[in-house]
Amino acid sequence: MSLKKVEAIVRPGAMKQILLALDAINYAGVTVSEVQGHGKQKGVKEHYRDKTTLSLISKMKVEVVCSGEKEAELAIEAIVNATKTGEFGDGKIFVTDLKEVIRIRTGETGTKAIN
Repeated sequence: MSLKKVEAIVRPGAMKQILLALDAINYAGVTVSEVQGHGKQKGVKEHYRDKTTLSLISKMKVEVVCSGEKEAELAIEAIVNATKTGEFGDGKIFVTDLKEVIRIRTGETGTKAIN
């Protein structure tokens, strides 16, 4: 079984819906971080004294480690259904293979470490 990491960069206002959606599929483990960046929209342009600057946009990063392809697909579906508006800025999801996961407290590895 291959371990997967699902990372989503989303609007801050979508967090409640994402957490509810992940809870609905009984997914307990999630890490959330405040991040900043921009995509194609290039951030927010601010004008001050005839100078234009580019500000980064506040986003949230949601990380979920899954014990296999099927679990990753369920997490992705839950995140997409909770956040998709069809507008620019809905976000992105990145899926990567993990070589190993280790629970520090017990030394368990692999799927035992995340379940």
